[in-house]
Amino acid sequence: MSSDGNKKQFWKRNTAKVPGSIQHVYGAQHPPFDPLLHANLMKAGNKPPPATPGKPKKATTFQEFESITSDAWDAGDDDDELLAMAAQNLNIEVVMETANKVIENHSKQQERQRQDDTPEPDQREEDTQEEVAEEEDDEEEDEEEEEDRVDEGDVTSPDVSFASQSSPRTDSRLVKSHSEAPIGSPKDAAGEHAALHRQRSLPHRPPVIPLVARMADQNTSGTPAMTEREASRLDKFKQLLAGPNTDLEELRKLSWSGIPRQVRPIAWKLLSGYLPANAERRESVLQRKRQEYFGFIQQYYDSRNDEHHQDTYRQIHIDIPRTNPLIPLFQQASVQEIFERILFIWAIRHPASGYVQGINDLVTPFFVVYVFEYIEEEVENFDVSSLQEEALRNIEADSFWCMSKLLDGIQDNYTFAQPGIQRKVKALEELVSRIDESVHRHMQHYEVEYLQFAFRWMNNLLMRELPLRCTIRLWDTYQAEPEGFSHFHLYVCAAFLVRWRKEILEERDFQGLMILLQNLPTMHWGNEEVSVLLAEAYRLKFAFADAPNHYKR
Repeated sequence: MSSDGNKKQFWKRNTAKVPGSIQHVYGAQHPPFDPLLHANLMKAGNKPPPATPGKPKKATTFQEFESITSDAWDAGDDDDELLAMAAQNLNIEVVMETANKVIENHSKQQERQRQDDTPEPDQREEDTQEEVAEEEDDEEEDEEEEEDRVDEGDVTSPDVSFASQSSPRTDSRLVKSHSEAPIGSPKDAAGEHAALHRQRSLPHRPPVIPLVARMADQNTSGTPAMTEREASRLDKFKQLLAGPNTDLEELRKLSWSGIPRQVRPIAWKLLSGYLPANAERRESVLQRKRQEYFGFIQQYYDSRNDEHHQDTYRQIHIDIPRTNPLIPLFQQASVQEIFERILFIWAIRHPASGYVQGINDLVTPFFVVYVFEYIEEEVENFDVSSLQEEALRNIEADSFWCMSKLLDGIQDNYTFAQPGIQRKVKALEELVSRIDESVHRHMQHYEVEYLQFAFRWMNNLLMRELPLRCTIRLWDTYQAEPEGFSHFHLYVCAAFLVRWRKEILEERDFQGLMILLQNLPTMHWGNEEVSVLLAEAYRLKFAFADAPNHYKR
């Protein structure tokens, strides 16, 4: 068999399952989050390069947008905010380093005690004076064993405990360090070590959500107080939305830089065209559209088991549990039933395309945003059964109509042979060949076809490459940008690919390139990285969109 044939055979066997990743129908997902690795990355300053502004020009639409999106372009305006973010990341790093030092010092101390056979009291023994006092009449060997036991338990100090809760992987590192430390009584220590491990395994709190699956922006710690700038932007949105007729053009300009969570539901409904700009008509439109959707349910949903629909329904039923498998919200039976109804109704009302794998992903951002309309807490572990039935019905209907509006603009991505995706992948290849010839030639040299990795980027709108929190932020801009999903997405994909040029050029074979391109390390990304990506994409659009021959050879 030829060398090319061997590569294709090897890749066919290995594409679906990549070491260190979660096997998934659409390919590899992000590896589990490692806080120590994240701290090292932050220490090394591994951040996306800032967008390069264009040359000074006369007053243009581009410069108007540049001033609107100052968070992405004018780093000087955000110095204080970025320094605060860096300080928060540094705090996590310090905690992790402190935890490791505590464990390392504990191991060295026990080693010295074993060699000298004359243990000296340390700070930990002072903290546990009462327990040691109870044993002072015992023999010296028993006292040493008791001190070992106390030391073993004392490792869960506040710093270490905080670090161990960061992720399951950190927890396993701590347990490993205990097991490697010299101990006085192997049997007793082994039993206590097992008990400690079981204790840490008990579900004292809701399941730990991997970093890639968390909704909160990871450039912030938890939900910090709103900055003065964020409060000012929120006020602008509220004033704009409070008027009798919302200025949609002004709303698009404000939304391009991101929409505050508090007003995102109403802003998305307006930007997608689901709601009218006139405030008085909105309630009647909502009632009519929601009733219309549930009329479709009554009319069509019982036909899901009919012979001519059962294949569609079966594929939807298979795909739903695979949708965001790391987020407990989407594994709830009631949520999966909602998704099944939305996708089945859309499929039978659009027979030209029907249901295609990947459309299931496009429901999730709308669903999450519209759940936020009814709750204040974080959504990852939220139990939707605690919502009133009317609220759930509203979320379902609104998600259906807004997803339908999105798909109306990109339906040729999902018709027979998916011609829309074919054209966009070809356009991406031509664009990258012009903006970064080194990356383009490198992939050509190792026989990597753009369709092999970029098909998923177009089919799923980068939802498999980015955390869901980043997708939601990305869609703020897509809905504000004219033809955001159908046209601007091409430039985002080009900027996204070139963002990884260093990593791409370091790979020296076909398999390494494919594994990298299907597992790009974005699990730590937040609003800052997405804003830079969008600014670079806008720069590319400004340079090439009105002159397509610039990227055609």
